[in-house]
Amino acid sequence: MKNMRFGLRKMTLLDFPGRVACTVFTCGCNFRCPFCHNASLVRGSEADLELGSDELFRFLEKRRGLLDGVAVTGGEPLLHAGTPELLARIKELGFAVKLDTNGSFPEVLEHIIDSGSVDLAAMDIKSSPDKYDHVCGRPGMFEKVSRSIGILKKGKIPCEFRTTVVKGLHDLEDVKAIGRLICGAERYFLQNFVETEDLLEPWRDFSGFDREELLRMLEAVKEFVPAAAIRGE
Repeated sequence: MKNMRFGLRKMTLLDFPGRVACTVFTCGCNFRCPFCHNASLVRGSEADLELGSDELFRFLEKRRGLLDGVAVTGGEPLLHAGTPELLARIKELGFAVKLDTNGSFPEVLEHIIDSGSVDLAAMDIKSSPDKYDHVCGRPGMFEKVSRSIGILKKGKIPCEFRTTVVKGLHDLEDVKAIGRLICGAERYFLQNFVETEDLLEPWRDFSGFDREELLRMLEAVKEFVPAAAIRGE
């Protein structure tokens, strides 16, 4: 972790539900989802980020008693060998820790859960099993993702699954297939695609769904995850 660098949002009420938190960003991702809205983090290098580990922990030391949570996101945090140590050190300072992940590192995910370094995990489900490689832009990822789903469904820590739905990449049948995949999960959110200025493939003609389409998707997935909801409403 010593040579890692980070981005930082000093306070958030959104990234860690129920907590006054800060958000720590790592760069780099092993996926290439064309609709990704964090292209600068996916393509960037650690040299582009503003804080070294010493600076980050000086900030966190000063925020003890003011913040009660830290959300670690990316990019893909588990891409970095130093992330388990990062999470453990944040936890030792007394903060609750949330991890965002794409689920492609199941062994690391299981290790950090078993070590007690994470209080909440949020995992993106990119698409249905048949379309997974196409949507995430990398071959052979679904088997790892499936294992991570199984790890989180054991219920050792609270978790949520979420899917950003994009017209042209997802449809009602995909959402049903995702529902079957995570059947019995504690929480699942549909997130409608929103265009930003930091898309990985800005030349693609992506768009979100209208409300009626989203509601049909939500009803379909509630058969498998009754507490499913649309995030952002």
